[in-house]
Amino acid sequence: MKALIHTKPYCFEYSDFPDPVVGNDEVLICVKACGICGSDVQGSTGKTGRRIPPLIMGHEASGIIEQMGKNVPVDAGLEKGDRVCFDSTVYCNKCGPCQNGFFNRCEARQVLGVSTPDFRRHGAFAEYVAVPWWIVSKIPDNLSFVHSALLEPASIGMHAANRVPQPDENGTVVVIGAGTIGLFILQAAGLRGAETVIVCDINEFRLGVAKKLGANEVVNPAESDLRETVLRVTENKGADITFEAVGYAKTFKDAVSVTKMGGHIVAVGNLEQTAEFDLQQLVARELTFTGSYASSGEFRHCIDLVASGKISVEPLVSDVLPLQDGQQAFNRLLKAEEDLLKIVLEP
Repeated sequence: MKALIHTKPYCFEYSDFPDPVVGNDEVLICVKACGICGSDVQGSTGKTGRRIPPLIMGHEASGIIEQMGKNVPVDAGLEKGDRVCFDSTVYCNKCGPCQNGFFNRCEARQVLGVSTPDFRRHGAFAEYVAVPWWIVSKIPDNLSFVHSALLEPASIGMHAANRVPQPDENGTVVVIGAGTIGLFILQAAGLRGAETVIVCDINEFRLGVAKKLGANEVVNPAESDLRETVLRVTENKGADITFEAVGYAKTFKDAVSVTKMGGHIVAVGNLEQTAEFDLQQLVARELTFTGSYASSGEFRHCIDLVASGKISVEPLVSDVLPLQDGQQAFNRLLKAEEDLLKIVLEP
C-alpha cells in the first residue's frame, strides 16, 4: 500500500509500505480521509517523544471496511463495505477501566499513529489501517468521509465538557484556546446548557470562527484583558467552568484567575509539562481541577450530533489534500502563516 511515513523530525515520505496484518479481532479499513491533529504537527518535530520514526501517523479517520477478522461477532453489526469511522484510542476492552466504560484509561492503551518507547501503533495516513472491531462505528450516508474524520476531535471536546457538572441555568463557561479542540468544547458546552460562552485566543481568524459557532464573547488577550471581560460578563463572579485548551503555564494561570469561587477548571491542553500556581487559590477558593484526556464513549454519540448538525464541523475544515501532499500540509501547519484549523488528507 501507499503511506505517508514519518522518517525523521520534520520529514515525511510518501512511498510503499507493507499492508497491515489483520488480526482475528480486527477489521481492515480502506482509509478515505484522515485529519492532521495538532499533536501530529508537534510530534513531527521530534520534541514530544510520542512520534518516534519510522511511523505512519494519523488517528482522525474514516473509510470503508475491506476485510473482517474471523472473530468479529455477528452482533457487532459490521460488514464488508460499511462506511465507518473509528476511535483513536485502541483499548483492550477487557481490563477494569474498559469494563467500566473508561476506555481512555485502559491499562493496555495504545493510540493510533503514535510511537513511544513503550509501543508503536501505525495510523491512518495510509491506504489501509487495521483496528479492533470494538472501536469501529458505522456512519450514516449523509455524513461525508471528510466530515467524519473530525468525529474524533469532536469527541475529545465532548469528553472535556462531560468531565464537569452541567453548567447552571445562567452559567458562564470560558474556553481558552480556539483551536480545533477548543472550538469543539465551545459547541459541547452549549449543548450541555451553558448560557454564556466566552472564548479566548490570540488568533483573530479563530475567534471569528468561534463567533460563527456560537461564542457569546471573544477575547484577544493581546488587545483586551480576559479577566476584566469575564468579570464584566458575570457581574464580578467569575466563570463557573473554565476549559484550558492550549497547554501553557501562562494560560493555565489565566484559567485559574477567571474562575469563580467553587468553580471548575478543566485542563485539556498539555504543551508544557509543568505549570506553577498559587496553592492558596485551590484551597481557599475551593476550586476543582480536572484533567481531560481523549474520549471515553462520546465518540459514538458524536456521530449523531455531527450528522444532525448539532455539532458543526465544516467551518473547521481549512483544506483537503491528497495524501501524497502530506509533507506540504505539515509544512504549512508548522509555519502557521495561514488561517488554518484542520487539514484533511485523502489517500
